[in-house]
Amino acid sequence: MAAAARAPREARGGRRGCRGNAGAMGPGLGGSPYPAGVRYHAMEERANLMNMMKLSIKTLIQSALSLGRTLDSDFPPLQQFFVVLEHCLKHGLKVKKTFIGQNKSFFGPLELVEKLCPEASDIATSVKNLPELKTAVGRGRAWLYLALMQKKLADYLKVLLDHKHLLSEFYEPDALMMEEEGAVIVGLLVGLNVIDANLCLKGEDLDSQVGVIDFSLYLKETQDSDSKQDGGITAVLDQKHYVEELNRHLSCTVADLQNKIDCLEKTNSKLQEELAAATDRIGSLQEEQQQLKQQNELIRERSEKSVEVTKEDTKVELDTYRQSRQGLDEMYSDVWKQLKEEKKIRLELEKELELQIGMKTEMEIAMKLLEKDTHEKQDTLVALRQQLEEVKAINLQMFHKSQNAESSLQQKTEAISSFEEKTNEMMSSMKQMEERLQHAEKARQAAEERCNKMKQELAGRLDTCRQQMSQLDSKCSTLEKELKSEKEQRQTLQRELHQEKDATSLLKTELEQMEGLKKELRKLQDEKQQLEKVCEEQEQALQEMGLHLSQSKLKMEDIKEVNKALKGHTWLKDDEATHCKQCEKEFSISRRKHHCRNCGDIFCNTCSSNELALPSYPKPVRVCDTCHTLLLQRCSSNSS
Repeated sequence: MAAAARAPREARGGRRGCRGNAGAMGPGLGGSPYPAGVRYHAMEERANLMNMMKLSIKTLIQSALSLGRTLDSDFPPLQQFFVVLEHCLKHGLKVKKTFIGQNKSFFGPLELVEKLCPEASDIATSVKNLPELKTAVGRGRAWLYLALMQKKLADYLKVLLDHKHLLSEFYEPDALMMEEEGAVIVGLLVGLNVIDANLCLKGEDLDSQVGVIDFSLYLKETQDSDSKQDGGITAVLDQKHYVEELNRHLSCTVADLQNKIDCLEKTNSKLQEELAAATDRIGSLQEEQQQLKQQNELIRERSEKSVEVTKEDTKVELDTYRQSRQGLDEMYSDVWKQLKEEKKIRLELEKELELQIGMKTEMEIAMKLLEKDTHEKQDTLVALRQQLEEVKAINLQMFHKSQNAESSLQQKTEAISSFEEKTNEMMSSMKQMEERLQHAEKARQAAEERCNKMKQELAGRLDTCRQQMSQLDSKCSTLEKELKSEKEQRQTLQRELHQEKDATSLLKTELEQMEGLKKELRKLQDEKQQLEKVCEEQEQALQEMGLHLSQSKLKMEDIKEVNKALKGHTWLKDDEATHCKQCEKEFSISRRKHHCRNCGDIFCNTCSSNELALPSYPKPVRVCDTCHTLLLQRCSSNSS
């Protein structure tokens, strides 16, 4: 207790100052050179830390409640709380060796919370995504800040304490988080859920060293207190101060609790009154609910009837459609068979046409060959005729020479005889050539006759083929027209089918909507009940506010009437007004001026057609519309 009493005094800046070392825990579990007293020192450290945590949480809650607003990172009690919590988490931490060096940070066990509790994954990812954080200590402090802002710090630490077999990798067996003191601290942290905090996460501030309470000096004094007798007296004095401080805090809390009890009694009486009014309201709402249930049943019955009627109609339409579809399918199959047969006939005719076209081409080739032969024979005939002409010319020359050379006939008789023999031979050859020419002309004429006959036959066959082709084309056109008409009928039937499908889908959607509406109706009924409760509370509050407002309005109106009575009405002159004050229409011979006997302003006949009895006039007098409504409201409020 002496050490626990001494710790708060050190936190306020007493004899023992603060160090800037974040890890200044003094001699921990392994700091004492005497192994026999390690457990005793660890117990003292745990007790001191737990007492410090109690005081820091208590002061934080009280200061936050007295402040009455969200806390920021510069709030001193909050900074002191995070310092003490950091020391608690660092107590008994194992040193981990890495390639860089030794590492001792409390962020390692906090990372386990992400695996054990999936809700804490958001905190872990946001801490890892902060680019300014460079050290593990900074990440641990950021994690604690975010957990406190989420009001789940106690829940996350409780999850860690429930899995101590995992914590044993990070903490020594005598560490605070491994003993009962850790569970006590977690229970104390539940009280922090009352506080609303909005903390700034700056990497430089979190990574830098924060002023932390140094427990090393007071731990050394507790170690030396066994050897020195003066240490006992100082411990008693410190204990006395601590007890007095605790008594003062307790008296304050008792007074606060008494005030809260009084407030609760008052609110309880108010709630009982509100409950009585609420029961009456609930009765009326139950009657309304029964009426609504009856209306809902009627609507449901009507909808079910309409759905049944639509189902029957759709069934009848589907049957008719199926019957018409079967007939159309049969017609379509018959037409399809006819089309196939006609296609076969057309293919056969096309083959015959191709054969005839081939025959025609062969005949044309033969005609061309015959023409070539005739041209060659004509060339030979021309050559022979030229030779004949030459021979005739020679004969003429010879005849002239014979006439000119009669004198030399006798000498050349032998030559003439020889020439005559040659001419005879030539004549015989000429006769033979003429016979050949006659035979060639006869063959040419026969070939021409054959060609003409073949042309006539081909022309006849072509005419018949063309007639057959025209007939087939007409049949094809008729079949195509029939196919188009059938396709159009099929398209119309498909459209009707789509329309029917759309209608059925619409009906299905309407049914689903009806089911959704039923669900929404149930939800709305639940919401209605909740809203009725809220409305009851709000109506009660409004009634109270209305009473206060009506009373204040009455007082204000009374004050205004007194002021008017004291000051007197300002009676507006006729010359000062050229337009009606309410409708702003210009006065003329037909639209005359009228004074309101209450306010004294000038209005037209339509805007001042009301009459009321005023206190200053015994009989009802002319009053404007605004004064008429105000006076009526005043009369109704006075009567109520």
